[in-house]
Amino acid sequence: MSVTYQEPGLVSGVAQQGRDVAAVPLRELLDDGLQDALLERSRDEAGGLRLTGEGSVPGEMVKAVLERALEAELTAHLGYGRHDPAGHNSGNSRNGKTAKTVQTGVGPVPIEVPRDRAGTFEPLLAGQLPGLRGLGRALQLGIHGE
Repeated sequence: MSVTYQEPGLVSGVAQQGRDVAAVPLRELLDDGLQDALLERSRDEAGGLRLTGEGSVPGEMVKAVLERALEAELTAHLGYGRHDPAGHNSGNSRNGKTAKTVQTGVGPVPIEVPRDRAGTFEPLLAGQLPGLRGLGRALQLGIHGE
């Protein structure tokens, strides 16, 4: 599935509307203020750039993307979104999260994996990330565990 954006101002700095978001360079999706904030967050106490390890900006971005993907998988598994009335008395619902650490190209990244009450949710992503249920192969996009 391809994601496109149509609304002006939704993604700052990109004039081409209707373009596949995956084809747009990341720097064009982030406005200057956000890029400056990310740069500032990347600095260590000595003023150098900290680009790897727990708490690094790349690690935080990997965490945000993985957790978003896991939430989307749980929504697809349950058949309804968070706070959707369709989930009331459905027989299965969200049931908190489990802390896991995955090994990535930027170092270990702690993430929270959502659970369902029935215990039937098995994320497809789990098979791609060592440390997430302890099984599977690595993502081929630079996230790996060894």
